Amino acid sequence: MTASGRQDGFPAGGTEVSPEQRIPEWGDDRVATPTLDGDLLGIDPVELTDADLIREMQSLHRTRLDTLRHATDSALANHLRRTADLETEYLARHPGREVDPSRLRDA
Repeated sequence: MTASGRQDGFPAGGTEVSPEQRIPEWGDDRVATPTLDGDLLGIDPVELTDADLIREMQSLHRTRLDTLRHATDSALANHLRRTADLETEYLARHPGREVDPSRLRDA
């Protein structure tokens, strides 16, 4: 439950917020920012080869649901942060990535 007392992901005003936006609201013994040494959170995505970057993203996506449902708040925050860092690096390297036409919707 968030500090606002809501369990549905909506603050008192009724607007949906992401887990990243709710992290500062978490209180108690939960950690909003990692207290671990930066080296424990993984190699800087800029330093990864393309193959390693893809492998890291596959690993995070494979563990996503389990982390979301069962990990501690700090582990989820680290998972979200790492996923965002890796995906941002991927998009920076592949700004003209191929889009599968079957993934497009009719306008």
